[in-house]
Amino acid sequence: MTESTWKVVMDGDGVTISGDQFSLTTNGSDPRNMETVVSELQSVTRATYGQYCGLSRAIEMVGERWGLLIIRDLLVSPKTEAELSRGLPLIPARLLSMRLRELTFSGVITPVDGSAGADAADAHGESGAGRRYELTEYGRALEDTVLALGRWGAMALAAPRPEDVVTEDAVLSALKSTYHRDAAKDVTMTVELHVGGVVVHTVVDAGRLELHRGPTSDADLVVYAGLELKALLNGDLTPADALESGDVTVTGSPDLLDHFVEMFHLPQLPRPVAA
Repeated sequence: MTESTWKVVMDGDGVTISGDQFSLTTNGSDPRNMETVVSELQSVTRATYGQYCGLSRAIEMVGERWGLLIIRDLLVSPKTEAELSRGLPLIPARLLSMRLRELTFSGVITPVDGSAGADAADAHGESGAGRRYELTEYGRALEDTVLALGRWGAMALAAPRPEDVVTEDAVLSALKSTYHRDAAKDVTMTVELHVGGVVVHTVVDAGRLELHRGPTSDADLVVYAGLELKALLNGDLTPADALESGDVTVTGSPDLLDHFVEMFHLPQLPRPVAA
């Protein structure tokens, strides 16, 4: 078996990736265009895994790049294509449209007419952005799986990469995935959380959890965690140490931070290689 050599060239004509038996060139110099080209080729030539297995079918339906992040954001709320694009800024517009078509075809999501206040243009700048996408009952059944994957992946998070962003949907999903109802059954508390430039708030009432975007005027505790939130939730940083170091600051009783960490925490597992 001989090794093939791939060559990548970026010039005024676009991006070209070539090998011993192929050459792919995009129109334009944005390297993300190549991702769209490859995905479109995959959608035409994609073969099954040849496995009569539920996991195989699931990966065929939702395992393509960006698919699970689209589902994550739709688990928070229905969205237009433009709203999904803003929450996933690195996805090319054509690729987002393709994923939405694929997920719709698989019965995971469905388009619905939006309200009059919806955006005036979709990710392509076209009309019809009042159309929102929401999960079907079949698609919403993925919630436990998506939350479990989020918990699992969070254990490998290290320092953010230059291209990484923090979004409201990602923070709300993370909070839901780390919530422990048993620790909150006797707690009534509203917490406003500031992390990575995002502000959300949680309402806990005798074990019942509500998650909301933005600040609230009814907060019992306001937490400014920055990117130390993960260390706080997995026990690497205790509330007392976090407050003493100044890595985390609060408005309200510092004792409430202990209750917050008891209700929202990551499991302790052998530390993986940081991603």
